[in-house]
Amino acid sequence: MHSELFDQANLEIADQQQRFALQNSQMLRVSLGPDVLATKGAMVAFQGSIEFHHEKAGGMGKLLKKMVTSEDNPLMRVTGQGEVFFASRAGFVNLIELTGDALSVNGRNLLAFDASLEWDIHRTKGAGVLAGGLFNTTVTGQGMVALHTMGKPVVLDCSEQPTYVDTQACVAWSANLIPKMVSSMKFKSMLRGGSGEAFQYAFHGPGFVVVQADEWEQPPSSSSGGPGGLIGDLLS
Repeated sequence: MHSELFDQANLEIADQQQRFALQNSQMLRVSLGPDVLATKGAMVAFQGSIEFHHEKAGGMGKLLKKMVTSEDNPLMRVTGQGEVFFASRAGFVNLIELTGDALSVNGRNLLAFDASLEWDIHRTKGAGVLAGGLFNTTVTGQGMVALHTMGKPVVLDCSEQPTYVDTQACVAWSANLIPKMVSSMKFKSMLRGGSGEAFQYAFHGPGFVVVQADEWEQPPSSSSGGPGGLIGDLLS
């Protein structure tokens, strides 16, 4: 059988040295040993003896945050021996190694991370009712984090001058940065229907922000996961 499909570029990578590795720009390959946490539904294939388990909230504090926020990012724990392939919406996969520091991530951009890392949900300061009450997942410790972005991202340095990012295009930022919520919407513009660019994060300080080449659609007012996900956390 002959086809360009079987070109070397499309075959499974043989690199066994890196636990987290890019199979290609849009797919992550993880060699299991220690457990991995991943967004539910992100697994596209696996080899070996692998099990997938619902990851509970990890305490009443996190559960309550998930109940009152839109950052209800359902996670699964992946255990066993073998290789697992992760992808989401054909987004570009980006790997970040944390070395004792922290990263604030939009939950919709989170793909997978080492289960040894600590994670929690935090409210973005200044994000009031008009901005929908914005929340991010903060990942802390030593280990690997895999993000997926819609299109290729850009990393902006926030230390030299104020940096403004659309809230729906913002992927992640250095957790030491404390963004402010600002609005470019003027009263006259509101009366005329607005510009479509109402709210932005404002960053300024030593650190970086990752911006994707697309904007997430505003989620519906009711959580897509519904109460079932929260009950599942309680029962777990």
